[in-house]
Amino acid sequence: MSTPPFRADIVGSFLRPAELAGARRRFAAGDIDADALRVAEETAIAELVVREADAGLKLATDGEFRRSWWHFDFFGLLDGVEIVELDHGIQFQGVQTKPRGIEISGKIGFSDTHPFLDHFRSLKSLLERTTGAVPKFSIPAPTVLDFRLEPGHLSGSGYDGREDIVDDLVQAYRDAVAAFYDAGARYLQFDDTAWAYLCSEVELEKARERGIHTDGIAERYAGILNRILDGKPDDLTITTHVCRGNFRSTWISSGGYEPVAEQLLGNTAYDGYFLEYDSERAGGFEPLRFLPRGSEGNGRDKTVVLGLITSKSGELEDVDAVKHRIDEAAAFAPLEQLALSPQCGFASTEEGNVLTEDEQWAKVREVVDIAADVWR
Repeated sequence: MSTPPFRADIVGSFLRPAELAGARRRFAAGDIDADALRVAEETAIAELVVREADAGLKLATDGEFRRSWWHFDFFGLLDGVEIVELDHGIQFQGVQTKPRGIEISGKIGFSDTHPFLDHFRSLKSLLERTTGAVPKFSIPAPTVLDFRLEPGHLSGSGYDGREDIVDDLVQAYRDAVAAFYDAGARYLQFDDTAWAYLCSEVELEKARERGIHTDGIAERYAGILNRILDGKPDDLTITTHVCRGNFRSTWISSGGYEPVAEQLLGNTAYDGYFLEYDSERAGGFEPLRFLPRGSEGNGRDKTVVLGLITSKSGELEDVDAVKHRIDEAAAFAPLEQLALSPQCGFASTEEGNVLTEDEQWAKVREVVDIAADVWR
């Protein structure tokens, strides 16, 4: 494919190089200033995009090297949103994250001074000067903010309740999409854990405990996203990555996509879907039958990017086994509407997954090699 998502693609984040991780620690300790940290970030990103090109990718990300978290960094820089300390973190299998959460303190909005815009501009400019790859940039989906908002974290905001924030949240994301487009973005991704949690009765029960009405929630989320995606420019690709949790190689959610597939694939106007399929927790490929065939649905072919290569361990997958699984998926969705990627990023938080950088790049090269063979 000449336009994204590509046959060989990636979710976005990479392990932080030792030099960058050290610079971030020194910055947190007050030993270097923001300018020195920025130099370390830019040096690491410049090296990263060369490695992405050398691996055979047609796109490049900045590895999320300027972020500590895949989601909180973006949310905390929206107008009216703060990241606060809680008495608990997010519980993964056997490990818990730092105790952080979302607080709505005022009217939600996206400002043209949001630092992520400059992060994108820097990546785009770097690629124009170097590899010529297509810049891909990821931000957390609005549904994540809604799903992770805990009781009592709207007090003092001026909003009466969860439903009261929707219009401003939609407008903030419409403004964000327009701003990234004006900055030259043509490939954006909304990273989203909420859809995966809707496939898990355990996570749905936790959501109900947070005051979320889960009846009809898939339809509600499709409606919110479609209000944001409606009217986006034709030459802007917006995909989503449906994540089951990714912290230090652990996970949160289990359950196949069947409960949400019709709304997510059939009724939400994304151009592509990065779906995790690296373990039995994701279920079978049958839900792919809801992917609109050809350009029916939103005026262009939608693509499902199969996350068959795990980012949670360094062991390489058997190539023939991966090809066989692609064949299995093609029984439910056209092969020409499928692609391949790692199942998630390699470092959704700055701590990173439990594998080496060499193993990480071997995974990326495997994706490229398999995709080149399957879609010749």
